[in-house]
Amino acid sequence: MTIKFVFALLLAGLLAIKVNAQPDLNASKVDRNVVFGMYSGLALLMDVYYPENPNGYGVIHISGSGWTKPLSYDAGLLNHQGHVKIEGEALVAAGYTLFSVNHRAVPRFTYPAAVEDVQRAVRFIRFHAEDYGIDPDRIGAVGGSSGGHLVSMLGVLEGDEVLDDDTPINKVSAKVQCVIARAAPTDFTSGGVGEHFINVRGRDISDPRTKEYKIANEASPISHISSDDPPFLLVHGEKDDIVPIELSEKMAEKLKSANIPVKLIRVAGAGHGPGYPGATNLPDLQSEYVNWLDTHLKK
Repeated sequence: MTIKFVFALLLAGLLAIKVNAQPDLNASKVDRNVVFGMYSGLALLMDVYYPENPNGYGVIHISGSGWTKPLSYDAGLLNHQGHVKIEGEALVAAGYTLFSVNHRAVPRFTYPAAVEDVQRAVRFIRFHAEDYGIDPDRIGAVGGSSGGHLVSMLGVLEGDEVLDDDTPINKVSAKVQCVIARAAPTDFTSGGVGEHFINVRGRDISDPRTKEYKIANEASPISHISSDDPPFLLVHGEKDDIVPIELSEKMAEKLKSANIPVKLIRVAGAGHGPGYPGATNLPDLQSEYVNWLDTHLKK
């Protein structure tokens, strides 16, 4: 399952890059390759899409990739995939300023590198909120597959995790106030998805006494849910054989038990991917995204 997951998402990502090297979201302006952090000389980059009629709210976007990127110097940027247009264009049209980010990736960087990077992105955006014309206290997040996992972590983690340095940006909260997660791996303790990301052998995860289980549990959004978490919109294909829909179902149940506003949209006949291959009667998900943010992010 894990190997299948990696190769399926790598193929999807490569195809998306060929189609849309630098996504055009019909924004009024785009800031390309903004450096939101540096890791030992490695620049962490994001693109900022400004809407024609800004509503004063920002949304961070994380593309799916299986948490992976090639080791080549010519590897494509994560945020230049077609996912950005599919999941972000309607948000920009609705007035949201979109921040589409890159993060460190497997195989060179395993968990928790990607989580730390996207938290840094939120901190950077929040610290510079006035420059971007957004409310620093109301930031949303949207992503699919591995990106869905990462935006879920931005919602359930406290956002005040201790970092190695104490710079002004890193003192700012990394918690977001609204989450939209498509086909998100939410629980690594069940095995089958994500062992390459958390860098453990799957057969060792099942025993709660092992270090492998502890790592899997720590990396799982479902294990961090608490009553102060933001509203979650979960979307999942019913025929997804890469990330089973049961993971979103379990996540929805636990969020509901914590009294967190949650909605799970099951896409009939759909497999894995931002285009929902095989879907029958595909709902208007762009409108669902905008409505969720309008309802739960805006004050």
